[in-house]
Amino acid sequence: MTNVSNAPAPAPRWAVRAAHAAALTTVPSGLWRIALALGLPVGYSDQVLRHDFHIPGWGMAYVVGLSVVSEAFALLTLGLVRPWGEVVPSWIPIIGGRRVRPLAAVIPAALGSLALIYLWSGFLLWWNVDQHPAMIGPWRNIVGILYQPLVLWGPLLAAVTVSYYRRHR
Repeated sequence: MTNVSNAPAPAPRWAVRAAHAAALTTVPSGLWRIALALGLPVGYSDQVLRHDFHIPGWGMAYVVGLSVVSEAFALLTLGLVRPWGEVVPSWIPIIGGRRVRPLAAVIPAALGSLALIYLWSGFLLWWNVDQHPAMIGPWRNIVGILYQPLVLWGPLLAAVTVSYYRRHR
């Protein structure tokens, strides 16, 4: 008698790579925002930093927090290709050790990918729109390059979500 398991197949290699790429999409812009929070000259004058971004001040916490939260959400993509996306880690109170219901992962991931596509697709037009008059020197181009990976975040998450759904249906 053979032992038949209803465990899903492992994630395909392309999905694992896409999940890791999605997790990395927030790093360049996050590092730029952290440099901004530290008051480094990364594209704005001291006057713009003080008045528009409130740096130094509460704006520092905002931009660092935005970077940390963005990366945390991007790292959740890995759960769609790793075991902790199928069984909740045991160290998590109350639900630890329980199987993740596929739709509990698929629905938020699908909605998140749609939101990310909507939010970041405009950055494809970064260089066609002159909405960055406060940026100094070459920083408009540098920031545009640093934010371009975010355009890929939503589509990568969508692809990994479809893979997860197919493996768990």
